[in-house]
Amino acid sequence: MNGSGAYIVGCAGLVLTENEAAFYRDADPFGFILFARNIENSEQVRRLTFDLRASVGWNAPVLIDQEGGRVQRMHAPHWREWTPPMDLISGLRPDAGTRALTIRMQIIASELRDVGIDVNCAPLADIATDDTHPFLRNRTYGTTAAQVAQNARAVADGLLAGGVLPVIKHIPGHGRAQQDSHLEPPVVDQPKPVLDVTDFAPFKTLNDIGMGMTGHLVYPQIDPGRPATLSPVLMTIIRDEIGFQGLLMTDDISMEALDGTVADRSVAAIRAGCDVALHCNGDLAEMMAIATATGTMSAISQSRAEAALAQRSDPVNIDIPALDAELGSLLNAGAHAE
Repeated sequence: MNGSGAYIVGCAGLVLTENEAAFYRDADPFGFILFARNIENSEQVRRLTFDLRASVGWNAPVLIDQEGGRVQRMHAPHWREWTPPMDLISGLRPDAGTRALTIRMQIIASELRDVGIDVNCAPLADIATDDTHPFLRNRTYGTTAAQVAQNARAVADGLLAGGVLPVIKHIPGHGRAQQDSHLEPPVVDQPKPVLDVTDFAPFKTLNDIGMGMTGHLVYPQIDPGRPATLSPVLMTIIRDEIGFQGLLMTDDISMEALDGTVADRSVAAIRAGCDVALHCNGDLAEMMAIATATGTMSAISQSRAEAALAQRSDPVNIDIPALDAELGSLLNAGAHAE
């Protein structure tokens, strides 16, 4: 992966076009991300992940958002449908909820590995509040820093046990957002001392995870002019105070929370302190513009990327039927407790 581009990109459909493959060969992105538009069945996804890696000539990471619940790109009848995380844990004892999250992520990891996907954009370490926007709330794992940190760790451990790398998101904390960052920039108007012990705290506990994703949020009492993804001030907090030293990717750089072209946004994010720009919509012209504008990863970003990918490993010996049975038992016990 020497000299990989400072970007992760998608593709437009179920198979690679000749133009996409040629672009990937020349641009050598750090990795790829799949969405529902790229998913049909197991055989098709296996072929696509193989072709993506073949286009760059190395075992590049292939990412997906398979949180379970509303945000999952692989669906029935070929893969399992899952309850949103908050709904899953709400009826369980805390310890049972934590175990249930680990089990489901081991099962999800098994499904991902089977089709050549080795990175999942989870866990979320965002703290839910009464005002959290509906696009996010039931995707979260709790309402306190301690609960979120414990459950997010369980999710990460489940993925790693299944041979899939986790991506912690949305650094430094999306839970207070009352706007959907796909459409507009959320504003978190709280003083930093409050954020240090609430929103930022789970990420500090989980700062050893190898990959992370920013949130496109504005913190006016910290940096009033720029969202976290583009803010050197917030990046300093993420690196020096939260202590996250892993590979840091942007949230989708094409979201409407950010101003300017996707190329300008990507350059600004990398200058602020992100390692790679994540571009998700599969638009080839936009990807080409990002590649031209950003170029290859810096030496320190390359080092972070190599350290993250070094954590890739074969899954532990997982008995899926046994995990299914244990998960069913936990859920039944929770239902009876109610």
